[in-house]
Amino acid sequence: MSSVAVTAQTAGEGAARAAARRRDRKAAGSATRRAGWIVYAALGVVLLISVFPLYYTLLLGSSDPVEISRNPVPQWLPDMSLFTQFQTVIESTQINFWKALANSLIISVVVSAAVVLFSTLAGYSFAKLRFRGRGPLLVFVIATMAVPTQLGVIPMYILMSDLDWIGKLQAVIVPALVTAFGVFWMTQYLSESLPYELIEAARVDGASMIRTFWSIALPAARPAAAMLGLFTFVQQWTNFFWPSIVLNSSNPTLPLVVKSLQSNYFVDYSLVMGGVFLVTLPLLVIFAFVGKQLVAGIMQGAVKG
Repeated sequence: MSSVAVTAQTAGEGAARAAARRRDRKAAGSATRRAGWIVYAALGVVLLISVFPLYYTLLLGSSDPVEISRNPVPQWLPDMSLFTQFQTVIESTQINFWKALANSLIISVVVSAAVVLFSTLAGYSFAKLRFRGRGPLLVFVIATMAVPTQLGVIPMYILMSDLDWIGKLQAVIVPALVTAFGVFWMTQYLSESLPYELIEAARVDGASMIRTFWSIALPAARPAAAMLGLFTFVQQWTNFFWPSIVLNSSNPTLPLVVKSLQSNYFVDYSLVMGGVFLVTLPLLVIFAFVGKQLVAGIMQGAVKG
């Protein structure tokens, strides 16, 4: 029974109407309340700090190398010469831009799909299935996040060499097919957002374990899986350390192409910055088109959870 109904029974209809009006005014005030200027000022500062590196990259990419050597801020607004740098990077005979673009796309898409699938499978198992050693195994998986990547470079390189994968894309793809962070992320999300009642209902209806995962767990994990896929895609797209070790100049990725733009004795910073922005441009396009939907999916999943 609502508070208005209780007021009507105890204090009469007039008091109930007054309580209803106060409730409506309070609800309307909370719905139309906006953030204060302090919040907008803080968000503005964060936005400027975040955008400045990209803005400075555009300035250097559209400037002359001589101007850059004389003045760290050669101009205040980028100009059309930036597109000339793009054309120079794409048509350069020193690098194979289109092959590097295809390699980066293949690695990022395959690794993102694999990480989402395997992490969701493992997260569903840790979150909703009961088996012996579940807790210690999850702790072990999370503990691997504390091990620096550099410690495994030498044994991993030896393994790739024994498999004859040096210089091939599988040397980058296979070690990244599943991540400890992805498993932890999906475990935490499914623990809160997937009720046991849905799983039990699917089992009562005769669904197998794989069918329950595919029809129940995977749709419930879609918001977290989308964010995990996006983060993994960005990480692989910008990954430089491991590809620089196992790949070569004949089979590069985009970050390696940018590194190849630097000569031994002279660095054309305008050309390098043009290449950096050209590599970053696909990520900006992805965020522009799917960023709002991803945030909306996360908020929807949080409300449902």
